[in-house]
Amino acid sequence: MLINPQELYNDLGRLEEIEKASLRLVVQALYEFRIDAQEIFRQESDNAADIGEDITREALDRLGMSKVDQRLFGKVDYKRARYIFHPEYALKQALFVDSKAEKDSQGVARIQITQTSMRVRQVRAGQNIDIAGHLPVILQLRNETFLTTTAFVKYHYHENDVNGNKQNELEAITVVALPSGMLQDKYNPTFTDTIWVAGPNAPSLGEEFRTRLSFSRLQAKANWRVQKIPMSPNEFVWNS
Repeated sequence: MLINPQELYNDLGRLEEIEKASLRLVVQALYEFRIDAQEIFRQESDNAADIGEDITREALDRLGMSKVDQRLFGKVDYKRARYIFHPEYALKQALFVDSKAEKDSQGVARIQITQTSMRVRQVRAGQNIDIAGHLPVILQLRNETFLTTTAFVKYHYHENDVNGNKQNELEAITVVALPSGMLQDKYNPTFTDTIWVAGPNAPSLGEEFRTRLSFSRLQAKANWRVQKIPMSPNEFVWNS
C-alpha cells in the first residue's frame, strides 16, 4: 500500500508533486490563520522570531493533518511524521517547517545547514563551496522509512511607534518549499547554477555554516515553490 521513498529517485516528477501538495497544506493553514497572525504580531511583545514560531505551530495544529506515531528531531520549529494519501499512492513523510521573521531581506531566507537535505553549492568570497545538508533525504526511524520534506515560513513586518510603544505590523507571509536533495541536479547542479546566496555566518568566529535561500533564484527554477500570502482583505492567488 505504501510506496518506498527510495522509488522517488526514479520518479522525480512524483516527488515534486508531493512537495507541491505539502506546500499547499502549509499555505492553506497560514492563509486561514492570517487575521489572527496579524493581531498576534500587534499584541505580543516577544521577539518577532519567537512570535513567528508560535504562529506557524498554531496555524498547522488548527488545520490538522494525519499523524504517524514517531518523534522527529532537529532544529526546526514544527516537525510532524505523517501520512500522505494520493489516489495512486501513499507514503510516510517527515515534514519540517521552520519560521523566520525579518524587517528586511525581503527576498531571502536564512537557512542553517541542519535544515536542508540539499548540498549547498555556491561561490563565496571567491571560493567554491560544496557542503552537504545535514537532514537526510530519506529518514529511517524504527525500521520505518520517511520522505524528508522541508518548508520555510517568512513573516514580513515593520515596527510602528504607538504612543511611545513599539508595535509590530505584519505585512505579508512568504511560504517556500525547499527542494529535496534528490532534486539537486535541477536546483543546484553547480557552484554558479545555484539557488543560494552568501549566508550570515562568520567562519572566522567559528560560527556554524549558514546560507541564504534566494526566492527569485528558486522561482526561476520553479515559480510555484514561493508563495506570498497578503494580509486581509487582500486575496491570495496561488503562484503557478
